[in-house]
Amino acid sequence: MRLARLAAPLALLAAPLMAQTASSGDYPVEEKSISQLEAAMASGETSSAAITQAYIDRIASLDDAGPTLNAVIALLPGALDEARTRDRERAAGRIRGPMHGIPVIVKDNIETLGPVPTTAGSYALIENVTDRDAPLVAKLRAAGAVILGKANLSEWANFRSNDSTSGWSAVGGLTRNPYALDRNACGSSSGSAVAAAASLAAGTVGTETDGSITCPASSNGVVGFKPTVGLVSRRFVVPISHSQDTAGPITRTVRDAAIMLGVMAGVDPGDPATAGAAGRVSDYAALLGRGVLKGLRIGVPRDRVGDDAALTAQFEQALDLLRAQGATIVDIADSRTGLEDVGDAEFQVLLSEFKADMADYLQSLPDNLQDGGVKAKTLADLIAFNEADKDRELAYFDQALFLQAEETKGLDDPAYLKARDTAKRLAGRMGIDRILAEGRVTVLALPTRSPPWLSTLGKGDAYTGPSASGLPAQAGYPHLTVPMGLVGGLPVGISFIGSAWTDDFLLQVGDAYERASNARVPPRYLETVGDGDGA
Repeated sequence: MRLARLAAPLALLAAPLMAQTASSGDYPVEEKSISQLEAAMASGETSSAAITQAYIDRIASLDDAGPTLNAVIALLPGALDEARTRDRERAAGRIRGPMHGIPVIVKDNIETLGPVPTTAGSYALIENVTDRDAPLVAKLRAAGAVILGKANLSEWANFRSNDSTSGWSAVGGLTRNPYALDRNACGSSSGSAVAAAASLAAGTVGTETDGSITCPASSNGVVGFKPTVGLVSRRFVVPISHSQDTAGPITRTVRDAAIMLGVMAGVDPGDPATAGAAGRVSDYAALLGRGVLKGLRIGVPRDRVGDDAALTAQFEQALDLLRAQGATIVDIADSRTGLEDVGDAEFQVLLSEFKADMADYLQSLPDNLQDGGVKAKTLADLIAFNEADKDRELAYFDQALFLQAEETKGLDDPAYLKARDTAKRLAGRMGIDRILAEGRVTVLALPTRSPPWLSTLGKGDAYTGPSASGLPAQAGYPHLTVPMGLVGGLPVGISFIGSAWTDDFLLQVGDAYERASNARVPPRYLETVGDGDGA
């Protein structure tokens, strides 16, 4: 089903993919961490090929059949061969690090080597076979990871319509939440989060402009980390906004996220934003396990918590646990005054940068694609494509955001320049930095998002309550979400937010909370839960 959706370029890969399934997939990978898998390979208990085959088998039984999660758009046909190569290297004593032989799935707006297109969920890019690794993928491969496949996503990273249904793309269909199949997986990294939750890979990579890592992670009971913008290269990633875009890990544990981030992070001369990462990349996993909560002052902006009684009760339990570990919780009564214009400024930035950045991406594709493989060269071309292919592309919602972005006047427009400066200043210096300083706190904590809502394809998203993602996204600051438990059988997360380049410390805080709470509950693939309202 998944391969058939990808039409000509990928349907041709079905036979070679099936031919690869000779290795035993009997090794039980469900809920296994990267560290556990690495230890099992190191001891000789299993191999990368067996682990990779086990994930391929789970994708067949859970994603393509059974619950039909629709989390994976495509498997890479060379994955098993890559795993066997890692096994031969291990046997020869050449071990590249903790990711050696570990299968990873990346979101399908991130380019990968091989004959699989990078579609961003749209048929406009169904021929987008660049046969090149994004630098973040190249780093994972160099560290020994096996790139297993591409994850479904909200089409164009959820930047096409205000009425979109998160988790849907024309190419991949609707991703389903493994906790309750009628619930939304959130977006835009829906497939990455569901694949992590359902153990379809050891770890996954998502991208975020505003909430697209943290909301799916929270809604699917996993860890999601949005790094400081510039810590991870965005080159060869289908863009929205160079001011806010970043990739980051989505995993089942904070330690796994730290391991992956340590591999992915670093300076890329092809992405000027990463110049700020020089000297700031750490061995994030080695820093974990410390008693960082004792004496730590954590701020809670009470005006951003929302009024969902069940979610608030779960959040208060999490705060009590942090107190029990020695943290001081500081209530912050007013975190919004003076920031009223930040949302409008962000929206102007995203519209303007999307038009410019998308044209840059399309026009920088390899020459063979420029000569006919990918017809679109501008946002206007994408708009025309959607209109011509409306039965597939516009079947459930419009392209109003595309149309608004097309009306913007470029990156020299004074209105854009003012909006960019306003968003950055209000969210950063006057927002998170001011709130931290006035509360004399090091980290902020909030519920990440409301429990996942019913998926109503064609009727938009029915989410309620505030989101923790706005200010860190607009400022380009790090944001970590960690499972906080279940509300009415549905997962919710707790967010930890800090100032720029505090990525290492946020991971330490999240790891300490995770170890104390042990709050993650694996999915059960239920058809529904409760009475349909998430309570």
